[in-house]
Amino acid sequence: MSNNHKDSTINLYNHTASDWIRGEPSSLSDFTARPSVLELCEPVSGLRVVDIGCGEGYCSRELHRRGAAQVYGIDLSQGMIEAAKLQEVEHPLSISYEVGCATNLKRFDDSEIDLVVAVFLFNYLTISQTQECMAEVARILRPGGRFVFSVPHPSFPYMREAAYPFYFQVEGAGYFSNRDQQFPGRIWKRDGSWLNVQLIHKTLEDYFNALRIAGFNTMPILQELRVTSEHIAVDKSFFSPLLDQPLHLALQILR
Repeated sequence: MSNNHKDSTINLYNHTASDWIRGEPSSLSDFTARPSVLELCEPVSGLRVVDIGCGEGYCSRELHRRGAAQVYGIDLSQGMIEAAKLQEVEHPLSISYEVGCATNLKRFDDSEIDLVVAVFLFNYLTISQTQECMAEVARILRPGGRFVFSVPHPSFPYMREAAYPFYFQVEGAGYFSNRDQQFPGRIWKRDGSWLNVQLIHKTLEDYFNALRIAGFNTMPILQELRVTSEHIAVDKSFFSPLLDQPLHLALQILR
């Protein structure tokens, strides 16, 4: 990631960290992505887990509730880590949070982690940064350990206009020519407010190449996540604009 990309991400999340704090699903992807990602993490009981790009700790807390023996949350944003630690003070779960970069997991030894989770981390990393991060994930995972991550579906920004309740504002239709370019986005909450997000565009090929380079060589489980009939039943006006659109990808890969 260039310094400009890194600085813009840190500034965005340092200034908006409090907007992300929640104890129950609120944003679109809390409904359309995170439940599926967490199910891919199962069984969690008794595992040592690293949550890279943990934000204010929403998924870290859920992984603890699902029985993880130890959860380590890492995020680039000081503001996000402070928000996570505030949640830990209010409701102690013995989760360890620290500011750190996804491409340098040096605090962890080789092959000592059972599960690494990265929920919407890679949309903030360049192709080379993604490769570096995945190599570190492969290093710290034990044989048979699992890597679970979610990303915006690479085709999603090119399939609809920049509109409520979720978009990335890409420039033109350059799916391939826009690789490694950063674009702004916005994802809404059900209460009508929104969160500003970012996308450094990568293709499906880029993600699979990064996994191969890192040394992952088993067939992943891949899910294309979307609005379902259950979502429509909960809140038709909120979810229906995205019906039948490929919103996110979730993958589980064995080490």
